[in-house]
Amino acid sequence: FRVFVSTWNVGGISPTDDLNLEDWLDTDRSSYDIYVLGFQEIVPLCARNVLGPEKSKISTKWNSLIGTTLNKSETARYQVYHVEEGGYRGVSNRRKFRCIMSKQMVGIFVTLWVRDDLCNYISYPSVSCIGCGIMGCLRNKGSVSLRFCLHETSFCFVCCHLASGGKQGDEVHRNADFMDILSRTRFGSDSSVDLPTKILNHDRVVLFGDLNYRISMTDGKTRSLVERKEWSVLLDRDQLRFELSEGRAFDGWNEGAITFSPTYKYLPNSDEYCWHAQGRKGEKSRAPAWCDRILWLGEGLKQNRYERCESKLSDHRAVRAVFTAEVDVLKLMNPLDGFFLSHNFDDIVDITRRMEEQI
Repeated sequence: FRVFVSTWNVGGISPTDDLNLEDWLDTDRSSYDIYVLGFQEIVPLCARNVLGPEKSKISTKWNSLIGTTLNKSETARYQVYHVEEGGYRGVSNRRKFRCIMSKQMVGIFVTLWVRDDLCNYISYPSVSCIGCGIMGCLRNKGSVSLRFCLHETSFCFVCCHLASGGKQGDEVHRNADFMDILSRTRFGSDSSVDLPTKILNHDRVVLFGDLNYRISMTDGKTRSLVERKEWSVLLDRDQLRFELSEGRAFDGWNEGAITFSPTYKYLPNSDEYCWHAQGRKGEKSRAPAWCDRILWLGEGLKQNRYERCESKLSDHRAVRAVFTAEVDVLKLMNPLDGFFLSHNFDDIVDITRRMEEQI
């Protein structure tokens, strides 16, 4: 199956009714079986939103725009999956997607959309939310994780917003958030079915979000290298890669090659990084970084694309990845299986001989 995963920190900016999501969701170029979309800061992370009751108006609007975009094209052609025939057969001129589940935790919002003809094969959906922000528990930072089974294979998608900060040593707080999310996330279990309850117990796992890791380099040096597009030099000082290589976080996780420019921090509605913002009221100068990332675990996942998108809505650029995901399917009995089970070997040999004679 083709799985589309994307993360987008929208900086507390509400979507307009006419916001075009077609480029981000890649609806013209390709069609996917599953979309998993994660947002950070769909509402501003102020005390009122962190401590007050959950407000679903904005997440509902995002879901409405996503559904309209995915189900807009009436003429898009795609292959239809038929499990009874063992794979993709036929072509349809209409595609429909259904929202299987979505969940908001303050500014984090995750929504799962599945092609309509696959919905009957989705089972045991579950959600787990972990707050690890202020005082280690408030939900201004943390994760929202979705779990489900597709046929006989379990999937877990973990959308995170980890600790911010560009000072030396702030990466330790991000590592701690990551480990906290792994240890505290729990999914409901069914006594009649052996279901995984922890993130790492699932067959296929994708972790994505504003992980907030920065570049361990002076601002001036970082800016100079960004202007010369020397990504490989900058990535050598990327905190996430360094923490992974040292075994302090994300040990064993995979990430695709980064060939795109840093996704943070931009002036809204601009292609300019915020280091050009000197003198602009309300804008903080920040060195660019690859804050927005997608990682995965599981042998049955193959990443085909890893890229950023160019919507200028917020100070982050969205990042998306496309995976091919293998799943286990219960073998359906062939109609001839009943014939072989109801006849002994000598009878089958005799029937086969007589058929050959007739041919």
